Amino acid sequence: MNFYSVRDLRNETKSLWDNLSAGGEVVITNNGKPAALMIDIPADCFDEVVQAVRQAKAMIAFNNLRSKASSRGIMSKKEIKAEIEAVRNGE
Repeated sequence: MNFYSVRDLRNETKSLWDNLSAGGEVVITNNGKPAALMIDIPADCFDEVVQAVRQAKAMIAFNNLRSKASSRGIMSKKEIKAEIEAVRNGE
């Protein structure tokens, strides 16, 4: 997996695209922390890839909720709704 900073994305676009095509994955970092994952998507399975990514994000959010709930006890409905909204908003 290849890592590129936001600056690299701007200045080394050709190299990034070449690595994306060759390896299938590129991570974009912001201030040294992973911020985005670019993946090569075959033209004939775009919808399936998008659905798989959304399912993976939902599972991560669910597991985070489960972990927080188990460490703090049961969450109120208001806390659960706030957590869901935060995940949907990318927080």
